[in-house]
Amino acid sequence: MTLLSVLPSPEGYRTTGTGARPSVYAVSELATASFAAVGQELAHLMGALNLTQNPPEILVDHRLASLWYGYSFKPDGWEMPNLWDSIAGDYLANDGWIRLHTNLPLHRAAALKVLKVKGDRDAVTKAVATLSAASLENAIVAEGGVAAAMRSRGEWQDHPQGRAVSRDPLIGWHKPRQIKLRDRPQATAKRPLAGLRVLDLTRVLAGPVSTRTLAGFGAEVLRIDPPGWDEPGVIPDISLGKRCAYLDLKSPEGAETLHALLTQADVFIHGYRPGALDALGLTQAKRDEIAPNRVEVTLNAYGWQGPWSSRRGFDSLVQMSSGIADAGRVWAGADKPTPLPVQALDHATGYLMAAAVLSALSEAAKGAPIMQARLSLARTADLLTILGKFDTKTEIGASVPADFTTKTETSGWGPGHRLKPALSVGPAQMSWDLPASKLGTSSATWS
Repeated sequence: MTLLSVLPSPEGYRTTGTGARPSVYAVSELATASFAAVGQELAHLMGALNLTQNPPEILVDHRLASLWYGYSFKPDGWEMPNLWDSIAGDYLANDGWIRLHTNLPLHRAAALKVLKVKGDRDAVTKAVATLSAASLENAIVAEGGVAAAMRSRGEWQDHPQGRAVSRDPLIGWHKPRQIKLRDRPQATAKRPLAGLRVLDLTRVLAGPVSTRTLAGFGAEVLRIDPPGWDEPGVIPDISLGKRCAYLDLKSPEGAETLHALLTQADVFIHGYRPGALDALGLTQAKRDEIAPNRVEVTLNAYGWQGPWSSRRGFDSLVQMSSGIADAGRVWAGADKPTPLPVQALDHATGYLMAAAVLSALSEAAKGAPIMQARLSLARTADLLTILGKFDTKTEIGASVPADFTTKTETSGWGPGHRLKPALSVGPAQMSWDLPASKLGTSSATWS
């Protein structure tokens, strides 16, 4: 069995472009390698489906790959919504730094309840300053919120969760089974994923990156969210190529519709914590019963074993926990946390998730058994910390007009331009059939 487990060898793909994001770690090298992983696995799938006679060339634009780790969409004449809540950010406790993530109303309410203050940044600052970072972190998590105290790399490696993550594979493959792929006569060498149905139950940011990537090679992606859900700062960036529907999964009708969608899906990608799918009636046994031929890929924040395996988390929090923000502080000579210049853990994990889907499809096309893939932001963080930096002279900063396509994308918020694709695999060029759309603007059906 040759399911993807490590980054591809540089000898297996060609790159153009130079430069690096300014960072203590090899962010740009990770970007290029993660795109190459998608290219490698897509090339394998194209061969397994007999879409090409010869192995296609995998070409990654190093600069564009780095830029796709940031925002890929540039509005024309309007502004993107703000990404962060007014009290989200880093605060100095009485013994170190802590980051509060309050973008979701429930997470904001949990932090304010623990701190016993109203939603005022000055009040939060004063309250945090009287507390221990670790104790505040624990209290907010216990209340159902999300926060992360800043730890050094050494402290994380000695932490029970850090030690558990170090034992996780980059991509964990579990529950082997034989599947039969559905025929997709629409698939061609130019659009190798045409006709592939991808059911997307993910939120910011890694999961949506994975499904956006699959859509770029022709997959039909249907994203499902609870009624009224929104992620205003990122949806214009990551809903590209997808149909987005609202569905109340806690209602009998919504659960029934979700089950019906899953029976017709080829790929199921989700980021639910352990037990959450069970509560929706989609236990492992039920998924195997109603969708025996699906490819399934999932992720979490802090890894799949250890005391924090069920802990909620986001890229910025994992950077604090795992020592990345502290290493950045030392590298920059700063007196406060210095995170990566982009949410690289999210993006890298997203591209690796897409590559895992392609790897499983390729094995299934050859008649081999496949397994479910599990990834985590914390394990991707471990990967980043050991990568070598190759170009330290040319800095990749903000995008410039030449980095964008000339075609106007009429998004659900207004017109704009998208970054040029960073990856091609032989005749397969990344392109998206649908512009970015607002959540809840499509019906919960396959087209």
